[in-house]
This record gives sequence, C-alpha cells and structure tokens, in this order.
Amino acid sequence: MNTSDSSVPLAYLSGAMEGAPDLGREWRRRVKRFVTQELGHRIFDPTENFHKLLSDEEQRFFREWKLTNPEKFFPVIRRIIDHDLHTITTSTDYVICYWDEYVTRGAGTAAEISVAYMHRIPVYFITPLPLDQVSSWAVGCATEVFFSFRQLYKYLRSKYQKTK
Repeated sequence: MNTSDSSVPLAYLSGAMEGAPDLGREWRRRVKRFVTQELGHRIFDPTENFHKLLSDEEQRFFREWKLTNPEKFFPVIRRIIDHDLHTITTSTDYVICYWDEYVTRGAGTAAEISVAYMHRIPVYFITPLPLDQVSSWAVGCATEVFFSFRQLYKYLRSKYQKTK
C-alpha cells in the first residue's frame, strides 16, 4: 500500500497524549496495524508525526517552555495545532477517537473530534469508561460509540473492508 496515495482513505487517531503514560502510543500501534493491514487504509498518528514537525531542541524542551519560556512555547504548540487540524479538515476520511481516563488532562482530543464533527467527518468513538463518566459534548461528536476495540474492528470491517 502506498501510504501517500490520497485515494486510499486516511484515518486520524485521536486520543490522549500529554496526560497518557505512554503518550498514547500503544493503542495507536494496535489500531494502526488493524487499519493498515486489514482495511488497507492510511493512518495519521500524531504521536509519530509530532517529531517530524519539531527540531531536536523543540522536541526536548517545548513542554518545559510552557512554564519557562512562553515566547518559544507558543509558536511550537501552535504549529502542531495548525498542522493537526489542517490534516483533519483537508485529508482525513474518518477519525478513530480513544477516550480514556487520560483525555481530560488535555484539550486536543476534544478539539479534534469537534472539528471533525463540524466538517461532517465520521468519528468512531471508543471508550472503556461508562458513558456517565464521558463528556456529553464528546459523545455528541461521535458517529458511532464503542466500548471495546473488538466492537470497533467488527464495525470497521463491515463498513470499510470492501475498499481494500
């Protein structure tokens, strides 16, 4: 599969990074494997892309700069925000959002799914949490809600497997 072929659907992986113990890498790795191998779709993984946008110095210090050097911090975080929201609005065919206990420590996930909703991009929302512990706004942005990856995969197979 040519990962740069824009005729191949692109799934954006939205979920906690800043507050997650592993920056949200593990669940994204599993979903990436499924989406690329079983569906033949492309993936935008912000945990991988993040490093492509930043210099070595920015990668090392930008979170520290939030507290110590706002003049350096703001241009970096805004570059990330601009890039990710641009990707959602111009290239993304659907969003897979993993809403766990770490999401509330940040704001990016809520922003990403809100922008996707506003642009009528499907949001496949997966959460291990009871719905009464999930933001009503976030659930309202969802096209479909799942409580396990198994449910999500079953749905995605039925909806997209024919596009492989």
